[in-house]
Amino acid sequence: MARRPAKRFKGGSFIDNPVFISEKNARRAKNRSSLITAVILTAFLAATIILEQIIQPTDSMAMLLTVLKKGSIYALLTVSMNLLNGFTGLFSLGQAGFMLLGSYTYAIFTIPQADRADVYKYYNHLINISFPEALAQYMGGFGMLLGVIAALVLAGLVAALAAFLIGMPVLRLKSDYLAIATLGFAEIIRAIFQWGKLGPVTNGSNPLKSYVRLNAFQLRMGGVTLNLSTFVMALLAAICIGIIVLLVNSSYGRAFKAIREDETAAEAMGINLYKHKQLAFCVSSAFAGVGGGMLAMFASTVQANSYKAAMTYEILLIVVLGGIGSISGSCIASFLYIAASEWFLRGLDTGNFLGINAPSVFRNGFRLVVFSVIIMAVVLFFRRGIMGNRELTDIWTELRQKRRVKLGRADG
Repeated sequence: MARRPAKRFKGGSFIDNPVFISEKNARRAKNRSSLITAVILTAFLAATIILEQIIQPTDSMAMLLTVLKKGSIYALLTVSMNLLNGFTGLFSLGQAGFMLLGSYTYAIFTIPQADRADVYKYYNHLINISFPEALAQYMGGFGMLLGVIAALVLAGLVAALAAFLIGMPVLRLKSDYLAIATLGFAEIIRAIFQWGKLGPVTNGSNPLKSYVRLNAFQLRMGGVTLNLSTFVMALLAAICIGIIVLLVNSSYGRAFKAIREDETAAEAMGINLYKHKQLAFCVSSAFAGVGGGMLAMFASTVQANSYKAAMTYEILLIVVLGGIGSISGSCIASFLYIAASEWFLRGLDTGNFLGINAPSVFRNGFRLVVFSVIIMAVVLFFRRGIMGNRELTDIWTELRQKRRVKLGRADG
């Protein structure tokens, strides 16, 4: 049987060429994935605005806003840790140290000048500039927002600089040795920031307060006040996570994954191991610093003693629950973790849970026992986490393919 000649178009390329078809399908799949992600993100941000106007602080659902705020922060922290531990294969436990640097940087540079004497009551403060206050003098409320963003960017830069300096000797280590070294760095930073000699900058062991917090984000239009604290937190987290996604999908991200799979093979392919490890370490630490600044915005005070190793373990736990190497999994697990620990299981500590009033059984601390059992169950039934190494768009694609196969069989 004679073979039908392949169709051509003006450039002389074959539209029936399998390579051309596969590239075209790949572009379509990528565009479809981007569209799905944009729709989900837009719907989430719109929901944060609507819910914050509907739910009042005294409502029974007010805890939902707390979950959305803190969940957004932890989503960014978890994704930043997943970039290093999941995508690059470097086992680091210094996240709490970089968060501490970010929190202190944000708080120090957003305290109004009139409140600094009260905050640093035991020390002569050295830093007198407040970014939001300085910019608000020229640009009003918009200047205050820019000042907050500038403080968060500076928080990320300070954390990245510390990561660069620490990474020069530490990234020569591997596996458990790297984890121990970064954990030691976090503990050293926590001790140094409580040192009295640094009191004029860090306020020693005393907490920092009176800085710009989330309740400052309001928009007044025609006598109506819109609360935007939850929206601002979710938007900041979404932008930062979006930047990490772009990095993971770039050539640098493919180099990170190659290092994770086999360092020897990656080096043989021409990948500079130290350069890419340093890049991943600095980027991860920078966003951990930004997340630390956002956590300071959420909390009422900043104190070094709060940033213990347990905070790093908590974030690492969320990474494992969501799936090592899955950004979608990290985000989903963050919100589920915060919702369970801060909301759903709170009744176990007060003696009342799911309509059952049993103070003799449900007492303070019982929440942690039940929560630990839930975590063990998730790990047992989902060995690779909730999402494994897949994303939401991958699941959507798989469902579409299964539907096509099913329809094809039905037609047949």
